[in-house]
Amino acid sequence: MSDLHRQSVTQLAAGLRARRFSSVELVGACLARIEASQAALNAFVTVTGEPALAAAAQADRLLAAGDGGPLTGVPIAHKDLFCTQGVRTSCGSRMLDNFVSPYDATVVAKLKAAGAISLGKTNMDEFAMGSSNETSFYGPVRNPWNPALVPGGSSGGSAAAVAARLVPGATGTDTGGSIRQPAALCGITGMKATYGRVSRHGMVAFASSLDQAGALAPSAADCALLLREMAGFDERDSTSVDTPVPDYVAALEQPLAGLKIGLLREFFDKGLDPAYERCVREALKVYEGLGAKLTEVSLPSLPLSVPVYYVVAPAECSSNLARFDGVRFGHRCENPRDLNDLYRRSRGEGFGAEVKRRVMTGTYVLSAGYYDAYYLKAQRVRALINADFIRAFKEVDVLMGPTTPTPAFALGAKTADPITMYLNDIYTIGANLAGLPAASVPCGFVQDLPVGLQIVGPHFAEARVLTAAHALQRATDWHTRVPRAYA
Repeated sequence: MSDLHRQSVTQLAAGLRARRFSSVELVGACLARIEASQAALNAFVTVTGEPALAAAAQADRLLAAGDGGPLTGVPIAHKDLFCTQGVRTSCGSRMLDNFVSPYDATVVAKLKAAGAISLGKTNMDEFAMGSSNETSFYGPVRNPWNPALVPGGSSGGSAAAVAARLVPGATGTDTGGSIRQPAALCGITGMKATYGRVSRHGMVAFASSLDQAGALAPSAADCALLLREMAGFDERDSTSVDTPVPDYVAALEQPLAGLKIGLLREFFDKGLDPAYERCVREALKVYEGLGAKLTEVSLPSLPLSVPVYYVVAPAECSSNLARFDGVRFGHRCENPRDLNDLYRRSRGEGFGAEVKRRVMTGTYVLSAGYYDAYYLKAQRVRALINADFIRAFKEVDVLMGPTTPTPAFALGAKTADPITMYLNDIYTIGANLAGLPAASVPCGFVQDLPVGLQIVGPHFAEARVLTAAHALQRATDWHTRVPRAYA
């Protein structure tokens, strides 16, 4: 079937179960699209074609016998920081270019248990540090809507692969917007869960108090299906929360009438592109037409989220990346003279410029003379930001605003100015600092480039966020648009 790539995760799962096509056909079609697009998009680091086809044949046997899980036979891809047994897990870095994981991350294991078939590992900013997918050791990922533009980061490979319909869904991680921002720039749906809802076991750490896994797919319904299978308590993750996971798919059809939407005043500021703002406000009018009630909400501490994040995240990355020393695994320099030379050259050769910048920043803010002035103060302001969100959710059900200040920008446009690059995450960081569930959904186009609407919910209200996203997608078709070159 030539149109298999146009079908969603939900449609493909149903079609496989109804035996309208086989998993071998579907996986083969996706692998052909990946191969044909790799030179143009650079979305994948590793493609696992033979194991995927073998798994597809097994899935077809299960389906023929009336067995299998909710995702049996459906192909997906994993961001290349989820450990995958027997497959290279590089984190987009030279440091781990030769690392083959001996085990599966919990997210990988859960999706495999649900029947999903991994086609490989997607390209990403090195150790998830970046907003444009330009810091990868394997070269930049390109945006399917215009290959001269960035796809967003750090989950840019996953976002580009889904937007170009190379795979129907993919995993990602979000430390400061790394699922939502590329979802917005690539015109797809991206959902990060509440901190602790999805296990971080086997997910290579960047900033441990901020990292959270999630899903990227064309629609909220697809993200609901993927997230339902990914979520749940894991005793191997000390930050995992032991609370029941609702059926996100079943919750999608709840009526929207009476939903109280808070418009984040701080997001509609002078830094927002006017044409982008018009698209967001048009989407909000759709919600009003569906019976939702809009009210303006202010979070006065939210503008401080960027400086807080760029103290907290580098501090945690400095600690987490200390393990990459050339001794146990990963890159090791040639012929070290002594232990100090081994450490210095292995880390100097293995890490890229942005990772080094953040490690050095983090080491500085954690040092004895500066800990109180920077890291401790940042954590106190983080508590204020969280308190602002808690107060807001006493008045409204969800918060909405733009996902990014502008549509996708040109490759190389911001690489020389780290501060300008960091400001791309200005609207997404707050949800990570507070550990909240949040999604980005397509809501229009500016000069043929996608625009994203961000929806943020209270802790563990993923179902509410997904239901609100699904309501917009039932009333509009922005999420069905595919880049012309990949239609």
